[in-house]
Amino acid sequence: MNRQEKVIYLIRHCEAKGQEPDAALTNNGLMQAKELAQFFLDKPINCIISSPYTRALNSIKPLAEQLGRTIQVDDRLSERILCKAPNENWLEMLKATFADLELTYEGGESSKDAMNRGSHVIKEYLQKDAEHIAIVTHGNLMSLILHSFDQRFGFNEWRQLTNPDVYKLTVLGHSVHVERIWEA
Repeated sequence: MNRQEKVIYLIRHCEAKGQEPDAALTNNGLMQAKELAQFFLDKPINCIISSPYTRALNSIKPLAEQLGRTIQVDDRLSERILCKAPNENWLEMLKATFADLELTYEGGESSKDAMNRGSHVIKEYLQKDAEHIAIVTHGNLMSLILHSFDQRFGFNEWRQLTNPDVYKLTVLGHSVHVERIWEA
């Protein structure tokens, strides 16, 4: 591997029982976490970073244990809050935030702000020594991070994400190649 090349594995958490920060994985999600660990068995992960949400941590825990690695928790990987109160039109609201990255609903975070905080995590870890980094986050934030590296990634691509899902970002200098490597 070229010394300047870095690989980021951007991972969406496994199937969970809800959207709350402390929502646990379903029984299926627990099995998916074990499958995820097997998927990464042949990949030389140097560093694991996760959202503080339970579903994200439990999605990567089997891999961390398998590799003997500590999970570094980063609050900036928490899911993006669309708006303060639940809304039955949330899907249309979300779609609108992909069209207008600065659109903000009451008590929520714009796509641009969420994208910036998530992308800063990536950029920060690219400056460190680790060459293969696993980052676990949530669907909406993951899609915004991907959008920051590939403008074609938007609302429709977000809808196609699975639980779990894995994208590989190969970074060489200022060039970033984005590739989906998880087969649902």
